[in-house]
This record gives sequence, C-alpha cells and structure tokens, in this order.
Amino acid sequence: VRGHTDPGGGDTKPAVQQSKPLAQAGYTRGGTYPGETLMSASKLDQLKLMTDVVADTGDIEAIARYRPQDATTNPSLLLKAAAMDQYQDIVTASRQWASSQPGSSVEQMQLCTDRLAVELGCRILKIVPGRVSTEADARLSFDTSATVDRARRLIAFYADADVGPERVLIKIAATCEGIKAAEILERSGINCKLTLLFSFAQAAACAEAGVMLISPFVGRILDWHKAASGRDSYPAMEDPGVVSVTRIYNYYKQQGFKTVVMGASFRNVGEIEALAGCDRLTISPQLLETLESSTAVLERRLDPAASGDTIARPGASEAEFRWQMNEDAMATEKLAEGIRNFAADQVKLETLLRAG
Repeated sequence: VRGHTDPGGGDTKPAVQQSKPLAQAGYTRGGTYPGETLMSASKLDQLKLMTDVVADTGDIEAIARYRPQDATTNPSLLLKAAAMDQYQDIVTASRQWASSQPGSSVEQMQLCTDRLAVELGCRILKIVPGRVSTEADARLSFDTSATVDRARRLIAFYADADVGPERVLIKIAATCEGIKAAEILERSGINCKLTLLFSFAQAAACAEAGVMLISPFVGRILDWHKAASGRDSYPAMEDPGVVSVTRIYNYYKQQGFKTVVMGASFRNVGEIEALAGCDRLTISPQLLETLESSTAVLERRLDPAASGDTIARPGASEAEFRWQMNEDAMATEKLAEGIRNFAADQVKLETLLRAG
C-alpha cells in the first residue's frame, strides 16, 4: 500500500485563559489522564490530545491565538486577507514583483496570486509548527499536467523563501484529474491535500494514489442532505457528514492506508465532537472559540483500535471511479459547486489585485 506517514500523524464558562494548555503542561496526544485533569481543561485542549487541530482561516492573529498544528489557505481566505490592512505590504510586494516578470497580463496575475499565497503561507509558518496548505488554481481542476506544473511552481516559490516542501501541502480538488496529479506529485516528493471531497469513492481513490491528506467537507454534505430531505437538523451521530467521515476513517485504518483524514467545513460544534479522535480537524475561529469556552469532558469517538465492521475495498479503475461518482448525486453536485465557488473567489481576488 502506498502512502505517507504524517509527522504531526451543560457547559460552564470559566476563565479559560487563566489555565495552562494541556500541551504546555506536559500532556501529550494519545495519553490517558485523570478525570480531574480533563475537567479543568477546555474542550479545545482535550481535542488536541486526540486530534491534530488545524485553523481554518488565513487570519494570522486567529492562528496565533488558537495555536493549531497546521493552517490552511484557499482563494476565499486569500480574498479576505487581501482586503485587510495588515496584509497590504505583501499584497503590494506580490503585485510589484509579478508586474516585473515577463509574460502577458494574465500570466502576471497568476504569478501575483501564487506569490501572494506563498507570502501569506510563509507568515503562517512562523506561527504553526507543522504545515501550511496552499491551493493550486481551482480552474485547473480538470487538467492534470497544468495542476502538476502549478504545484511545482508554488513549491519553487516556497524554496525561494527558504521553506522546504516538507512544510507545505498543495491543495487540489479531488477530481479524477486532480487525484492523478496528486499521485504524480507525491511520487516526486511534493505532498498533497485533496480537497472538496464528498464521497467514499474519492477517499478510496486518494488512498490508492498515495495522497498524504484528504479533507472531507462535513458541513457541505449535511447541507445537501438537509435540502434533499427537507429536514432542519440531524443528531450529531446521524449527521450525514459525520457518518461519511467516520466510514472513511474506519476504512483507512482497516486497510492500513497512511493517508491522513482531516474533517473540514463544520456547521456546528456537535459535528466536531462526533469526530473527536479523527486524524485532523480543520476548524473555524468561531468554533474554536466555542470549544475553548467549555470545560465539559470530551469523549473520543474515532479510534483506530475500534474501526467496526470490515468495509470492502472498491474497484480502483478510472471507469469504476467515474461510475461511482455518477451514482452519488450529492458528491457530484457538491464537487462541481465547490470548484465553481473557489474559481469565482479566485476571479474576485484577481479583480481586487488589479484594482489596487
């Protein structure tokens, strides 16, 4: 099996800031500690003992506050950052550098946005001990060779800033072409994070390709099922997004795949709590704050030692993958919608940079 070992791998509201985080007090992930220790810790600190927490934000101040293992960026987050005063220096520097490069105005803008993503990523890496995710242009999601070329350029930009590839994940949409690109990149030592993942078929294909990390979108799966069923809500353990990630996690552990499962796009704290123990979870600042404000005991839900009934390994051919996606209306619709939205934010970012 190909794959990679990742290096990372009725509430009350006390004054959380007065207590020392468990990690700083010498407690480590995977340990077993007395109940009184957990009762004095926030849910966020308890979660960090069983799951690597990633900040789903490009706001460096929020990243510094919540001390995640890794952080992520995407066109939506870059767009927000580019409009904030504290990032205007790197916006200006990226624009000026790109305008000095040869090529058309379109090519220069692509260079500008890539450079901006890397500059922001470098700032983030001064805070987080792990990796930063940087996204290949979503408009390349159906072009394997162009995605590979763009990923290599991003890694080269990081190298220019003395940041090695071991601290970067290239984000690619989990299309058939994107998964093929990731397989090529992984073989050359560039680690990838496959995003916009909504189905078991996508997850299985990513594992077979040796992808380092996948990011199933819990909340967006829930959104589709709520709209399709007419239901207003689901109990956390019946949440379709939670059920999907749980199945993927259990399958990976049963098969011995090393691909990291990182749940994303959460709509509420209940989804996060229902996936406690997942390899990684990327969480918005608002939900991180909610977790930080509670000291109720957090129960581990996912465990490699308790992966449940055996899950069959699906066929791995391209034809089988495409058929499985065709049969999954939710995954097909949400993947297409996600690519369109990321591409639209990329266009908005380019428009903002041109106006400057």
